[in-house]
Amino acid sequence: MSEKQVNDKKDLKERLTPLQYEVTQNDATERPFENEYWDHFEEGLYVDIVSGEPLFTSKEKFESSCGWPSFTNPMDEKEVEEKLDTSMGMRRTEVRSKDADSHLGHVFPDGPGENGLRYCINSAALKFIPVHDLEKEGYEGYKKHFK
Repeated sequence: MSEKQVNDKKDLKERLTPLQYEVTQNDATERPFENEYWDHFEEGLYVDIVSGEPLFTSKEKFESSCGWPSFTNPMDEKEVEEKLDTSMGMRRTEVRSKDADSHLGHVFPDGPGENGLRYCINSAALKFIPVHDLEKEGYEGYKKHFK
């Protein structure tokens, strides 16, 4: 492992909570119905907790009754990667952020949107930016998604 990678992991351990680190770096899953955004429906932007890259908006969020935040699709499909996950004796599709390679959650073919997908995402992998804070947080270019 290079020095840069070691330093990055050390930096992440210092700036993320233990749960955020375990979810994003070690592919953990937080408990359903006991996480920050599962029942959160304020208007705004959900970004990767590691890189700050915008991933989802509240417009794609829906109540799935699964206990985790669920979205019909990402803002930009180029910002997420999907990988086969055969852990836990199942065949699932894992979702990771492209730039930071953060484990986000999984995508399932049982969603209500046009594409029929449900992106089931760990709250610990996300940071929520309310619409009224977009400019203050450096995301003013994303206001157009909420007009």
